[in-house]
Amino acid sequence: MNTEKFLQILEILKREFPKWDAPVLTLMAKRDRRTPYQILISTIISLRTKDQLTAQVSEKLFSVADNPYDMVKLDEEEISKLIYPAGFYRNKGKIIKEISKVLIEKYSGEVPDSLEELIKLKGVGRKTANLVLSLGFNKPAVCVDTHVHRITNRLGFVKTKDPDQTEMELRRKLPKEHWSEINDIFVAFGQTICKPISPLCSSCKINEFCRKEGVSYSR
Repeated sequence: MNTEKFLQILEILKREFPKWDAPVLTLMAKRDRRTPYQILISTIISLRTKDQLTAQVSEKLFSVADNPYDMVKLDEEEISKLIYPAGFYRNKGKIIKEISKVLIEKYSGEVPDSLEELIKLKGVGRKTANLVLSLGFNKPAVCVDTHVHRITNRLGFVKTKDPDQTEMELRRKLPKEHWSEINDIFVAFGQTICKPISPLCSSCKINEFCRKEGVSYSR
């Protein structure tokens, strides 16, 4: 599949997007006007945690500490309790405390706005860093999670083994103005239609364009 065809597919999905639930981190960033720090912390909380729970525990945590200076006043156990029952809440409590401390010591309490600096923070990988750049700083960034990785391969637009490879291919093949919109659209699409197992191909608006790579059964 060439880039022109992929962009046509993207336009179709953009028209369908309002019918689906947008990713919670995007809703929080736009609706609640979250700071880059809050987006970073919520993104860390969201790993292995459902959207609704991520929103709930983020709100709970930020009601107590919504900036690194207030966060470092809490001990790891307090932070962990505030974000319970998010997945791996104890480990995340430790990471949140450490990141907050580093931000104060090395970045004057501000979240860095470059990929290179963000991934130096403990617990921050490329997916998290790109999401912070996109939602927190409104910079072009290709955020690749399992949905983006799966669907772009399923369509036949890329042929990659992991999300990092997918990110590099999308950066190479797509104009920058489309980078940041990929995650929102494909996460919502992947949660509602293009599911990991037994996708809803019969009701999919881009069914005729999809190569269905790796799909053994669909509905």
